[in-house]
Amino acid sequence: MNYFERDKFGIYKNKGANQAGGVEHDGACPDLMGAETLIGTDVYNQSKEDLGEIKEIMLDMRTGAVSYAVLSFGGFMGMGGKLFAVPWSALTLDVDDKRFVLNVEKDRLEDAPGFDKNNWPDMANPVWASSIHAFYGVSKPVSDQLHS
Repeated sequence: MNYFERDKFGIYKNKGANQAGGVEHDGACPDLMGAETLIGTDVYNQSKEDLGEIKEIMLDMRTGAVSYAVLSFGGFMGMGGKLFAVPWSALTLDVDDKRFVLNVEKDRLEDAPGFDKNNWPDMANPVWASSIHAFYGVSKPVSDQLHS
């Protein structure tokens, strides 16, 4: 599913200038998006392989920044799949197909550090966070490095 289909409030369907006289947009690439709308959004890689969907969005409560998207991959009909904490900076919004793109091959994702729904890692652990960022080839945000 994509964020446009999950838009129960009509956030991304409106055209024209906003009430405050802001810039026109066609809903294809809003600068701010609702977290609930993004949960359930499909994730593909650059080879257009389906990698799963966003199950949760993890916020850093100290900074208010999004730290991770929890990706569900594998299993059958959404059951029994492995979960992965993907650094938010590793995801790119594909506005044409209204989904996220993660630059990782499907077979590499199968070997990624993951967890099951009953055994979540300590995502605030700086050692764990460094290993996850290194796996996906992205830097930790400066604010995270200051708190490590």
